[in-house]
Amino acid sequence: MVLDGVMLLWFSLTVIAVAFVAVDIRSTPESGILKLGFVLVTAYTGPFGAFLYVLGCREPLPGLHEQYTAARWRQVLGSTMHCVAGDGVGILAGAAIASYLALPQSPDIVVEYALGFGFGWTIFQALFMRDMAGGSYRRALRSTFLPEFASMNMLMAGMLPIAALGRTAIAAARTPLHPQFWFVMSIALLGGFLVAYPVNWWLVARGLKHGMMTVRPEASGHAFHEGAHTVPSPLQSDRHETRVSRTETAWVMLLSIAFLAAGIALSSLIAQIG
Repeated sequence: MVLDGVMLLWFSLTVIAVAFVAVDIRSTPESGILKLGFVLVTAYTGPFGAFLYVLGCREPLPGLHEQYTAARWRQVLGSTMHCVAGDGVGILAGAAIASYLALPQSPDIVVEYALGFGFGWTIFQALFMRDMAGGSYRRALRSTFLPEFASMNMLMAGMLPIAALGRTAIAAARTPLHPQFWFVMSIALLGGFLVAYPVNWWLVARGLKHGMMTVRPEASGHAFHEGAHTVPSPLQSDRHETRVSRTETAWVMLLSIAFLAAGIALSSLIAQIG
């Protein structure tokens, strides 16, 4: 079958891409959590993840990482990648558990969302970034809740219709015991990445999320340094320094909820038609 050939090529390229990123990124002066994030995103998205790493984070020449990653689109790439990496772990685990329990679509979505948001927020965002909140895990939880909520909503809004379409078209994609399941989820995560990118642009521009970072232990004592043109993270500044109103934030949160609702409705329609 054509699909079998496509999947064989996809998984082969994914193995090569993950191996390349995992080895090469060790010499990139990036923060440890973003290094892990790029490896995870490459595992999800195969050669696309490796391409994004080379184009968006890999230091072109020694000493240029700060300038290279200062571009706003690269800052946003780091923010979106961080979201997808952490949330993706929970989403994939939730999808596998829901499949094993043979849950209907609605409970399936709830499990995927709960585990994806829970892992992404409490572990990948708050726990791993707590040093940027002065070492306070509680403060990190408060500071990252709304940004993670908006980003997660958009990620799921992009993922759900693609996953539903894949499961409808490919029967074997409904169980994690078949490679089709992981192939469909990989494509869904890639689609979710694209949908989540715009809201991460807003979050980075308003200082509600960090972007790419540069870590040079020999020169900074293991301190974090963001690109020259990056707005400060809320974890590094007090609430009054964040350049965004509560009204604007509320509208963006509502917009992300609307996108999530649309994604759920579309995925339900696809499932019903299939």
